[in-house]
Amino acid sequence: MSFSDIIGQAQTKKSLRDLVQHNRLSHALLFLGPEGSGALPLALSFAQYVLCEKNSLPTDNLEDSCGKCPSCLRAMQLIHPDLHFSYPVIPKKPGDKPVSTDYVSEWREFFGKFPYGNAFDWLQFIGAENKQGNITASECNDINRKLNLKSFEGGYKILIMWMPEYLGNEGNKLLKLIEEPPANTLFILVAENESSILPTILSRTQLVKIPALDRPDLEQALIERAYLEPVKAAQIASISEGNYREALQLIQHGEEDWQALLRDWLNAILKTGPIAQTKWVEEISKLGRERQKQFLRYFNHLLELAIRIRIMEDASVALPEIERDFALRLNKIAGIEQQQAIIGELDKAAYYIERNAHAKMLFHALTIKFYHIIANRSLAKAI
Repeated sequence: MSFSDIIGQAQTKKSLRDLVQHNRLSHALLFLGPEGSGALPLALSFAQYVLCEKNSLPTDNLEDSCGKCPSCLRAMQLIHPDLHFSYPVIPKKPGDKPVSTDYVSEWREFFGKFPYGNAFDWLQFIGAENKQGNITASECNDINRKLNLKSFEGGYKILIMWMPEYLGNEGNKLLKLIEEPPANTLFILVAENESSILPTILSRTQLVKIPALDRPDLEQALIERAYLEPVKAAQIASISEGNYREALQLIQHGEEDWQALLRDWLNAILKTGPIAQTKWVEEISKLGRERQKQFLRYFNHLLELAIRIRIMEDASVALPEIERDFALRLNKIAGIEQQQAIIGELDKAAYYIERNAHAKMLFHALTIKFYHIIANRSLAKAI
């Protein structure tokens, strides 16, 4: 994978090239970026850039890996002998001490299909279901063994560890290797949540912050890669907030009538009462975790549109008509402070869903909270 294959991130690509070209490359990097930003494919493209045979001298100053030399071709297929991967895994049978190489075939297939996927996608791909993935002590021992061997190609040995958040205290086995690595050894940790990484490892890495995708870059990718019409691409880009994975999920579930589901919820809260609320919670609880998150994100999006219309004091803001009408109705039932409070609750709910919160309890609690947030609004009425 070359830099040219990565959506957006022009400034980050330049910064990474500068590390190599100005001989400032640390032996341990932390690529920290939110879900869907492309941190993992960016790490792979950087590894390929470092391994590229056409970029062997600092004076070469190539803008990208060549994509044609044997090193690039093997890196693109994830089979380069000096490029290693570590990621969360599960035991294949009780008593197993799994390591990443047990799942190398699945990993190559997964990355080929879902380069912007998250840990949930990966664990479901390998059939984890409700099992917790881990980067195990056995994996740490295997990393120590592999990276203390001589390089096959005579250049860099590179380890890309995806989701070091899944590395517990056993990660301390890697400290000496990270602190005093063999010559030409490069660690690239790819993470979403800095606070979940072992402090002892975090303190030994050079941080590379990867931002969420810019909306124009995301729109362009949806047009060119997902073959969407520009209007639809713009709409999905605005909802997905720089998250390419989320954008693809929205396309996949594009037929979902989130607006009807939201209308039923608000009517149950404001008009029809506890029986309708309980029925609605039962319905939403049957949806999978990802679809529940998308629904909450959609509601958040409409509230942000409503606030935008209110602040600009212009109902003719250029928006899809059906969304503008719904946003105007939201402005009738809640003031800006109430809308901001609801947005805060939606953000927290999405966070808890990601961590396997009990859906019925969560949505019952949200229903009660929203009733109390909106209850003192004199203009409250059914949507």
